[in-house]
Amino acid sequence: MLRAATLIATLTLASPAIAAQCGNNAGGFNAWKASFASEAASKGVGDRGLAALAGTSYAKRTIAADRNQKSFKYTLDKFMKIRGADTIVAQGRTRKAKSAGFYASLEKKYGVPAGVIIAIHGMETGFGRFMGDSNVVSSIATLAYDCRRSEFFTGHTLAALKLVDRGIVSPNSIGAKHGELGHTQFLPGNVLKYGQDGNGDGTIDLNNLSDALASTANFLKGKGWKRGAGYQEGQPNFKVIQQWNAAGVYQKAIAIMGGKIDG
Repeated sequence: MLRAATLIATLTLASPAIAAQCGNNAGGFNAWKASFASEAASKGVGDRGLAALAGTSYAKRTIAADRNQKSFKYTLDKFMKIRGADTIVAQGRTRKAKSAGFYASLEKKYGVPAGVIIAIHGMETGFGRFMGDSNVVSSIATLAYDCRRSEFFTGHTLAALKLVDRGIVSPNSIGAKHGELGHTQFLPGNVLKYGQDGNGDGTIDLNNLSDALASTANFLKGKGWKRGAGYQEGQPNFKVIQQWNAAGVYQKAIAIMGGKIDG
């Protein structure tokens, strides 16, 4: 295997005129990295980000997960039961009561009520109990290379590499199988655009609860959340919830659980 410095040099010498060629198996991944490195460098990714790209490996478990997304196949009732909606609501009410001031501050700043943020937190990671077991940079790069949704994940891969440059993500950062990060599973492009320093320590860390929930509220605000408007299906803010996840049952579950948590 080439040493990292040699590989970076090899990658960045690839012609920027040649678009990175997607593939459907591991066979072309290294060739794709060579081409993509040139594109990344031309779009502002620095040495740290390019080194992280050079160190990625094809993520077979990510591809397997991407081919088997069961949420799109479930009825709402089955989905709610499988995801433990009643437990999320019960725990969510407790969390809201214990940290009322914190959630009130988020609503004051971003306009998003506690129930929605708490429901997302519970749905995504069981309130932080499981935030993933996959290398973020390898996962997101694999999805950018994979032909199925290459265009969508290319932007998120460039964002991940820029986050490495900034020290927000490391080459060893762990997240979910699609490269999502932290308590509410932000994709790298959303971290770059909507990430917030919720605890005021001067850094953005999606594994920090305050940063993650402030970022989640900021995402919803950025997608057009209307302060004080309803968010159940058919109400103005439901369209914003739909921006969070593509599965209809997931969208409805967030709205239903959020409403129950908010009372």
